[in-house]
Amino acid sequence: MPNQLTLELALPPPTYAREDFVVADGNREALAWIDRWPDWPAPVLSLNGPTGCGKTHLGRIWAARSGAVVMAGADLERKSVAQLTDLAASSPAIVIEEAERAPERGLFHLYNLVRERSGHLLLISPEPPARWSIALPDLASRLRAAPAVAMAPPDDELLGSIILKQLADRQLHAGAGVVQYLVSHMERSAEAARRVVAALDRRALVERREIDRRLAADVLMDIAGVS
Repeated sequence: MPNQLTLELALPPPTYAREDFVVADGNREALAWIDRWPDWPAPVLSLNGPTGCGKTHLGRIWAARSGAVVMAGADLERKSVAQLTDLAASSPAIVIEEAERAPERGLFHLYNLVRERSGHLLLISPEPPARWSIALPDLASRLRAAPAVAMAPPDDELLGSIILKQLADRQLHAGAGVVQYLVSHMERSAEAARRVVAALDRRALVERREIDRRLAADVLMDIAGVS
């Protein structure tokens, strides 16, 4: 028998391309806000939702469109006022992932700098700023006044559509019931769907097997073993 598949081998990074974003009811409003830029009513838009709902993907779509710099909230901890000023001057659009982890004074300073330059901030976090514990009253009032759009976790239809697109992109054919089986048993995220389909592709090739429910079960068992 061939060796068991190591799922972490040679998985290409996600592209985050616009054409790879699958639209559904749970993310349609968020995508509309991204498409609406630069016609936002405030310097900040907050994009919120659980892990795996596609927040990062939408953030990268906006970054590609706006030319935004992408950074993590914790990165602000290491930046001086002068560095933040240079950042706002050179990057009128900024994406901050895990924005709830940003230091308040750094985020407040960056907000003011971006607003002065008619720029925009996209804050990505699990919860909207209204639910953050913010000690600085001025920062709290500014962020809570900004529009916040929520994204829902993938439902069965969206997850199935993502899997089907990943299969089609790789020119793979799955047997009857495979997609439904995966949707019922896998982690519910777009990234997990990408990893599962990549693993199915590799294992089907190495073991010269059809992509059927048995192969799908073997791949999900491997994933559970390395999680």
